[in-house]
Amino acid sequence: MEQLSQIFLDFISTWGYVAVAVLMAMENACIPIPSELVLGFAGYLVFAGQMDFSGAVVAGMIGGMLGSIFAYYVGYYGGRPFVNKYGKYFLMSPSHVDTAQRWFDKYGIKAVFFSRILPVVRTFISLPAGFAKVSFKQFIFYTFLGSLPWTILILYCGMILGENWQVMRQVGHEASLVFVFAAAIALMVWYCYKKKRQN
Repeated sequence: MEQLSQIFLDFISTWGYVAVAVLMAMENACIPIPSELVLGFAGYLVFAGQMDFSGAVVAGMIGGMLGSIFAYYVGYYGGRPFVNKYGKYFLMSPSHVDTAQRWFDKYGIKAVFFSRILPVVRTFISLPAGFAKVSFKQFIFYTFLGSLPWTILILYCGMILGENWQVMRQVGHEASLVFVFAAAIALMVWYCYKKKRQN
């Protein structure tokens, strides 16, 4: 994995925004490439003056959206039997697909939105959305809304950490959970504030 990671980093160093888009597309197409690695390093390159923050966000979002759409259509047209049979050739873990399926079964289309900030689930949630043949417009809408804050957050963290950006690789999943916890608290505070003002 370490050798593959270095190949990905060299790819980003050489091809910049194109590489970020390609790798994020692969991750969101359910190929296990950590977004913390891709976006964290891109954030470092922003810190080093080799990338523009806005350009990196756009590249990450374009890649993420394209990969998500691909996974959605795999689920839509192939169904679970296709994924079970051929997923192993793309390093898809059945247990990861099962986890995403449980989230989708519990929360429906809204899972496509908030699962984008959750470890593992964010990569595979497009598949059960495709299995269920949810509205493509709704899928795109929730995917974009969920992916944008995650993309910005990881890029920003990589930029702020600078030469210490590799911390993102070590605490990536934990950072996701912290972000979820912080977002839940912020929503609760906002809700209480709004309710208080109404009274």
